[in-house]
Amino acid sequence: MSSPVLVTGATGNVGRPLVTALRAMGVPVRPASRRGTGPGGIAFDFGVPETWPSAFDGVATMFLVRPPHLANIARDLVPSLEEARRRGVRHVVLLSVQGADRVPILPHARLERWLRASGMAWTFLRPSYFDQNLSTVFAADIRDHDRILVPAGTGRTAFVDALDVASVAAAVLGDPGLHRGRSWSPTGRESLTYTEVARTLSEVLGRTVTYRDPGIVGYFRHARADLGMDTAKAVTTTVIHATARLGVAKHLTDDVRRVTGQEPLSFRSFVERERTVWERPGGEQPRA
Repeated sequence: MSSPVLVTGATGNVGRPLVTALRAMGVPVRPASRRGTGPGGIAFDFGVPETWPSAFDGVATMFLVRPPHLANIARDLVPSLEEARRRGVRHVVLLSVQGADRVPILPHARLERWLRASGMAWTFLRPSYFDQNLSTVFAADIRDHDRILVPAGTGRTAFVDALDVASVAAAVLGDPGLHRGRSWSPTGRESLTYTEVARTLSEVLGRTVTYRDPGIVGYFRHARADLGMDTAKAVTTTVIHATARLGVAKHLTDDVRRVTGQEPLSFRSFVERERTVWERPGGEQPRA
């Protein structure tokens, strides 16, 4: 592969290990993020046309990550993708989400529909629920309050480590023609209730973490007021957790092994690796 692979979201949970993996494979990479940080990184913003030429020129394949705050696909993403197509991008590997083929109101679903009709080749990665949501979005709730608040009821969720998703993406981008028109749904090896998630956190951290279901409305308010999400992100995460509540987020696949040849990482190994995120200095007591 002579032309570089454009990796958007290159400093994120998937983008960062993906860039590392592609470089280890000898694949030329153009890492792109809003600030352009990291080795070889360039500044790129879907809403700033002046950043598009340096990102798209000479690129045939791109890894597309939708920034969470961009929910209006037609307004916020399509113009940049049309420019990418005009400048010669021929294949888009989209980081979508599990259920995008079944829940049409998700922004990822709208983006998938546009790509199918774009004339560009596409590959959709629809990972299940990221382990890393617990070490980012919900980290403060766990660290400061020893709690997980999501509206998942007693439903099971197929968790996946972002490192496994990056490995799948690297394999796809290393030979995109092999995956043209394919959809992969990387999951981990376990489908867990949030009570089981809280139990694993408790065992590894050495203190009791509990799961509480605040309900759909209660979670939405919590996401807006306490987690600082904008309305679009709060709606999206509410829908994602509600799928677990309805029993449709539990399905496991063998796609990590099929694409990479490796077994997926366990949830417990993720918690052990990231435990410092949830540890409180000096054994402080949880906040009220």
